[in-house]
Amino acid sequence: MNKRFGSWRSVFVCIVGFMAVFLIGLSACQQGGEVVVIDDDDIGGVVSGPDGPEAGVWVIAETTDLPTKFSRTVVTDDQGSYVVPDLPDATYDVWVRGYGLVDSEKIRLRPGTTQDLQAVLAPDQHAAAQYYPAGYWFSLIEVPAKSEFPGTGPGGNGILPTMRSQAEWLRNLKSGGCMACHQLGNKPTREVPAALGEFASMEEAWDRRIRSGQAGGSMYGGLNRMGLSAALEMFADWTDRIVAGELPPAPPRPVGVERNVVITQWDWADPTTYLHDEASTDKRDPTVNPYGSIYGALEASADYVPVLDPVSHMTSQVPVPVRDPNTPLAAGAPMEPSPYWGNEAIWDSRANVHNPMLDERGRVWLTSRVRPAENPAFCREGSDHPSARAFPTTRAGRHLAVYDPVSEEMTLISTCFSTHHLIFAEDENNTLWTSGGGQVIGWLNTKMFDETGDEERSQGWTSLIVDTNGNGQRDDYVEPNEPLDPAKDMRIRSGYYGVAYNPIDGSIWGSSLGFPGAILRLDPGTEPATTALTEIYETPWGNPEAPIQGYSPRGMDIDRNGVVWTPLASGHMASFDRSKCTVPLNGPTATGQHCPE
Repeated sequence: MNKRFGSWRSVFVCIVGFMAVFLIGLSACQQGGEVVVIDDDDIGGVVSGPDGPEAGVWVIAETTDLPTKFSRTVVTDDQGSYVVPDLPDATYDVWVRGYGLVDSEKIRLRPGTTQDLQAVLAPDQHAAAQYYPAGYWFSLIEVPAKSEFPGTGPGGNGILPTMRSQAEWLRNLKSGGCMACHQLGNKPTREVPAALGEFASMEEAWDRRIRSGQAGGSMYGGLNRMGLSAALEMFADWTDRIVAGELPPAPPRPVGVERNVVITQWDWADPTTYLHDEASTDKRDPTVNPYGSIYGALEASADYVPVLDPVSHMTSQVPVPVRDPNTPLAAGAPMEPSPYWGNEAIWDSRANVHNPMLDERGRVWLTSRVRPAENPAFCREGSDHPSARAFPTTRAGRHLAVYDPVSEEMTLISTCFSTHHLIFAEDENNTLWTSGGGQVIGWLNTKMFDETGDEERSQGWTSLIVDTNGNGQRDDYVEPNEPLDPAKDMRIRSGYYGVAYNPIDGSIWGSSLGFPGAILRLDPGTEPATTALTEIYETPWGNPEAPIQGYSPRGMDIDRNGVVWTPLASGHMASFDRSKCTVPLNGPTATGQHCPE
């Protein structure tokens, strides 16, 4: 049932249906003929401001009466009407938030209530800006000019010489560094928390900030890769200007279909953890696990899978063990005290679960560490494992695990290749492909593993070989950075980050990080350890044949037509359709920039 009506239909409901509406108390006629119709599990009404109805603002209903904290948010229509639908039985705090406003007073309401709400105009632009998206605040940052690149180092402009262009700096700032983890521009990042201390300059404050907590080492390393002094100067200037009163432009309110969004949020896990990922179904068949639990990944923060039942609003935890008690912690000690947690090491994971994925039986597969990184003998040189004979491996920093919600059993799987993301193929073996293997890509034949429990026989991996001699098959190859040999193929180091299965031809696609970054395609062949061939398509950077220049993909996926989609650090949403390439896709020129289409 559509619970929002235009004015002509609203008038009809008000006049003809007033008796029934009055008796059940579930509708309200507004001045001017507008009506909001609700069910007994909804809250609805009209939001008004000093000048009349407020369109495109949010109405938030939040409660702590359920087993876990719960909220549902909707957007008002052109007449300012709202319906927060299908609410669980509880008492809710309801209030209005929107651009140009400050939060209204919270009103306690129960489902089945119609309640008009009064929006509160922001007293000034500064107050209004506190509700702007973090990205709007982050847009105020001023990166070094293009003329500053390549960097001249600590004795020059402070930018490292390895930063050859402004684009490379932006890539490190965005998808290659800070923004991979942080929502830069929110209040804690655009300002300096008082708990951090007092400093003589904002550069000193930022230098101290990035050394805070257990991620301090990675934050400090990230800015050092850009050029520490130049990066600190950039961030300090940004914060100084904000503290002095500079404001971002005002964002537009939601319009059109944007107003159809209904956002539901639950609290789960713990205050000291962070959610890296979640899964609720098998991507190959989204009807798997209907109304079932949602499973999360806490990465370095804790050794359990958080579970949410979205029907009962119950949360639970599934412990994720390791085989070897000597498996190291994923996070070290704090580099400097955190302004929030002090010297407490709040992250204590060894399993370091990164990515969950459900299979056709509703089991949850995880990229999860099960042991220290040193590989067992069957992975190494001298092993008779087919993949080890082709390309032995010595280390793997993360492996696999599978949880069966029916038996409540967690099974650990040691792999010879590192894992990061994972995806199921649509094949008879339910092959699970993984990214994160660096110089190799690995897979698990889950059908074989289910039948035998043999993790050694069930897994495989291959190096990434490009068919540069153009004969259509895998041959001897030159190593990375060696000159091309017209009689040989070429091995590349560009590893998989994102990973996706192409339902059109069974190929395995992925994104490769770095600058300018690339999209990879793997054709497994009949015996992937020795027959797989890789194609590499760099993003079109510095390519005069490309109509648009872009760089540095991160996450990616592929649609049912075999078209790859990926966001770029250059600010683009990019697609790549291999079928549009007009040049040979193998041979000596197929090394990255050969298909700008």
